[in-house]
Amino acid sequence: MNNDTTLVLGATGKTGRRVLARWRLRGTPVRAASRSSETRFDWSDPGTWDAALAGVGAVYVVAPTVPGPVHEFAARAEAAGVQRLVLLSGRGADTWGDSPFGLDMRSAEDAVRGSALEWTVLRASNFAQNFDEEVFHAPLLAGELATPADAVPEPFVDVDDVADAAVAVLSEPGRHAGRIYELTGPRPITFREAVELISQVSGRSLTYRTISPDAYAATLVDDGLGEADAQHVAEMFVMMDRGLLAATTPDLAALLGRAPRTFEDYVVRAAAAGAWGR
Repeated sequence: MNNDTTLVLGATGKTGRRVLARWRLRGTPVRAASRSSETRFDWSDPGTWDAALAGVGAVYVVAPTVPGPVHEFAARAEAAGVQRLVLLSGRGADTWGDSPFGLDMRSAEDAVRGSALEWTVLRASNFAQNFDEEVFHAPLLAGELATPADAVPEPFVDVDDVADAAVAVLSEPGRHAGRIYELTGPRPITFREAVELISQVSGRSLTYRTISPDAYAATLVDDGLGEADAQHVAEMFVMMDRGLLAATTPDLAALLGRAPRTFEDYVVRAAAAGAWGR
């Protein structure tokens, strides 16, 4: 069997669906896999893995939300004839120290980097699209975002840039072997500045307020998030407050041959699509 297909895990997710669309546009063999795809893939059900890996040469991997499964997955991938793994991880994962945040991503990195396969790790900063596709969106629709982020800025990265980077790495076998890329936007901004920009572009009166990590976790639980997941998100802010992840890097520009998209560019596109009303 020819292993010429690229497998995209998390194919219905924020980055996976964008990587999938770009790969399909290239006209090269690609397989979408997720819990709801025609090719079913579930990290909690190893019985779904082998069919997804059949005939695959490269895999785009989004880490599961619990530590551990990627170790067995990497071994299964090698046995199936896979040659390359491209893993999406979090910015500066090796600087997180004793933080309980991101144990899932660190475990996935250990598995991929310790495998016998060619590997590349893409470590991304917080996504700009979190403000219109995920946890920050509903509070903004209600008029106020409150998080533990205070004065420490974040170099938000555009998910479309992350997808472009993943496709660039997947399409160039050998060139990015054993590399870790830290993907950031072109400049760091505070959460307060981000909300002000969204308010300006959307034409809505939006406010930002700083609260404690415990209060933020409680708010997330009240909004329906599981307690463990809420604590995980709150711990991300505790780690960010150390200021270790606030600087930008040149990695995206080097991968793409152009500057990363700005946060202003993101809010204009999202507002035009009706993300925050008006």
